Amino acid sequence: MYTAQGRIKQSELLTQYMPLVRRQALTLQVRLPASIELDDLIQAGMVGLLEALGRFDAAQGATFATFASQRIRGAMMDELRTRDWLPRSVRRSARAMDETVRRLEQQLGRAPEEGEIARDLEMPLSDYQQLLNDTNSGQLLPFEELVTEGGEPSSGAGNLLFDQLLDAQQRQTLIEAIEALPEREKLLMALYYQEEMNLKEVGAVLGVTESRVSQLHSQAVSRLRARLHDAN
Repeated sequence: MYTAQGRIKQSELLTQYMPLVRRQALTLQVRLPASIELDDLIQAGMVGLLEALGRFDAAQGATFATFASQRIRGAMMDELRTRDWLPRSVRRSARAMDETVRRLEQQLGRAPEEGEIARDLEMPLSDYQQLLNDTNSGQLLPFEELVTEGGEPSSGAGNLLFDQLLDAQQRQTLIEAIEALPEREKLLMALYYQEEMNLKEVGAVLGVTESRVSQLHSQAVSRLRARLHDAN
């Protein structure tokens, strides 16, 4: 049980960190289909914040802000993973795309261009670009999926989870994979994940539409997956 003083302190912390929940929800929302409501993300994040309040142990070394941020993000991701909105047909196509990118990179000795990938998949370029849009909409946080497959790209200090999950060899593999990306996609990843720009801001820097940013993002993730697959 909590003392009256403890309840007051928890209430103060809850009020203090509620804006963090909203900020994280907004950051996630720009990467998700329009069908995902901001309020749903906030509600899930509040559950994570409450869990953080109940489980935080200062003796573990982390600050409450870091612990709460991880719990909030984790709760939102758990909520999103219960909503499997990506059709199986798109998942199959995404796997075929990853395999094609991997094979073409081996054959060509470089990152294949969009037209080359589309031709190998035997689809018009417009259909391939639509596939990129579809798969990007179904990736909650693509880098979190990459963690499951063996790595999460990052060179920013803000991604604490990256350093906790990956050993030195995995990080090096991932750094090399990022460096091998075409320059525009490498810049996109840096702007999106390190500078934390939204799609519109990234598009303004690259001189393309938000939809095109989404396509390039999905294509970059496919290239990273291909290289990580070869390294494992």
